[in-house]
Amino acid sequence: MLSNEARSARRRWPAGTLMSRLEAQAADELLELAAGKLYEPGTVLIRQGAVSSHVYLLESAPRGTSACVKITATSENGIETLLGIRAAGDVVGEIGVLGQRDRSATVTTCSPLIGHPIPADAFMSFLARRPHAWHAVSLMIADRLDWANHRRIDLAGYDVTVQIARVIIHIMDLYGYCSSNTGELGVRLSQPELGSLVGASKEAAAKAVKRLREMGLIETGYRTITVRDVARLRAAAGLSSAGTKVHRPQ
Repeated sequence: MLSNEARSARRRWPAGTLMSRLEAQAADELLELAAGKLYEPGTVLIRQGAVSSHVYLLESAPRGTSACVKITATSENGIETLLGIRAAGDVVGEIGVLGQRDRSATVTTCSPLIGHPIPADAFMSFLARRPHAWHAVSLMIADRLDWANHRRIDLAGYDVTVQIARVIIHIMDLYGYCSSNTGELGVRLSQPELGSLVGASKEAAAKAVKRLREMGLIETGYRTITVRDVARLRAAAGLSSAGTKVHRPQ
């Protein structure tokens, strides 16, 4: 069993994740359904087309790096698309388990993280015992559908620079934090991966990021983006000034 200190530490989940929406006792129970294992960056947790036998609960590694995985899918003609990202407190693989179907996407770690591989039957039994957890899972799936709808709307209505600005803000709202008027994404993404989230080519994404950098809105490093002026970036993205959660990732 977890100590009281461990329980308290593990309850500090990023807002908006499944774990942050669960009652404390239910969150502890979900953690204890499977022992955590350390996975290094580049590890494939779930492979597209495989049988859905587990869900993975993500937790930050002890070394302090925020947990991050990327969700990708490959079309029949071999084009890979980045569909989304997940962080500490999220569950991945739930669609295949809930729908009793093969995996529709590949999940790959972007940072060192602790993954709890929860067997499908244990996860379903947990949901049966915990009606509130069903509600939390429904909200999580609704958020992901909303994310996908936003990307489709942005694709039709904005140029690549605005799309990139909007997705940076949305990622920061989900997983990042801000202090004063600067912000961090909370996850590590390359510029091509960022472009893939909005369906942009590598070249188009690079030009958009360069433009935002020249405007003094962001700074970039290796797989990192820092927002230098949150208010101005929101304005450039055509988004309201409210919304960014002020918190630090687990």
